[in-house]
Amino acid sequence: MASNIEELFDMLYEMIDEAKNVPLSSDKCMLERDKALDLLDDIRARFPVEFKKAKELVEKKNDYIASAKREADDLRQRGEEHVRRILNEDAMIMEARRLSEEIVEEAEKTSRQLKQAANEYCEDTLRRMEEAVADAYDEVKHSRAKFRSALGAGGSTSRAVYDADEDDI
Repeated sequence: MASNIEELFDMLYEMIDEAKNVPLSSDKCMLERDKALDLLDDIRARFPVEFKKAKELVEKKNDYIASAKREADDLRQRGEEHVRRILNEDAMIMEARRLSEEIVEEAEKTSRQLKQAANEYCEDTLRRMEEAVADAYDEVKHSRAKFRSALGAGGSTSRAVYDADEDDI
């Protein structure tokens, strides 16, 4: 006996194809009624089982497609999230670089200003020190001149007196 509906349909087709023509008619034939009805009963009995299997296959296919769509959506969503995270990281890196460049620029500006201020302070301090030394030197010269004049007025001494004016500095 046939195991599935297709074989049963094939047997019914073969039975009809091999059936003898009715006398005086070319499009009508004679069949063994019981055999044909038995085949149709077998088809009818198996049809719900085959139809149920087909429905189950369609449902499984639909479940598989839905699962694949969910998985694809999940992958797409994770990919988009990954891209957003990378873009955010890139934006943060670019912002950090911009801020670091600003900080370096500001530090260099401050360094130039401090260097200029230090140079001006040193120059001013050295100038004042030079003036103070010059004033002290003038004071020493003046005091020596007074000292010599005081020596010269009080008499002559046998000791030689140092003369700064004669000394080449």
